[in-house]
Amino acid sequence: MKSFVSCVAAACLLFAAGQSSAADKPTDPQVAHIAYTAGAIDVDAAKLALSKTKNKDVASFAKSMEKDHEAVNEKALALVKTLNVSPEDNPTSQALTKAAKEKQAELSKLDGPAFDKAYIDNEVAYHKQVNGALQTLLIPSAENKELKGLLETGLKLFQGHQQHAEHVAMELK
Repeated sequence: MKSFVSCVAAACLLFAAGQSSAADKPTDPQVAHIAYTAGAIDVDAAKLALSKTKNKDVASFAKSMEKDHEAVNEKALALVKTLNVSPEDNPTSQALTKAAKEKQAELSKLDGPAFDKAYIDNEVAYHKQVNGALQTLLIPSAENKELKGLLETGLKLFQGHQQHAEHVAMELK
């Protein structure tokens, strides 16, 4: 079984490994697209969880993921519109999307406590990877101060998501 976390990590590492000089780092339009894609993936995962779970803690977590990630993505879209920048699709965004589709298919086959555990475990791992990518690649690569600020705000929020997911995961054991 292909692990979603491994795919995300591989995509981030492959993209970062290709960054041999400052001139090769992702552009702001690429950074915006990667960040938006990561948020949209978590919204989709939350919607799946809300359609499948019967666990109130998992449902509460999923509702907060949907609300928070949609809000951040709305701010990101407003920012790129204000800056007159079009987010640029790139290999990292494409790898994230491909891995997310595979994980969605895997999760959609599960029900009950097995789904809840797999969903929450994935959320813990996903937030660890996204937070790491924000810290080491996306925030340092962002040139625009407003984009960098949005990413830094998102990182703080997503670190809270990781902690929340870890707490729910401990409750499910």
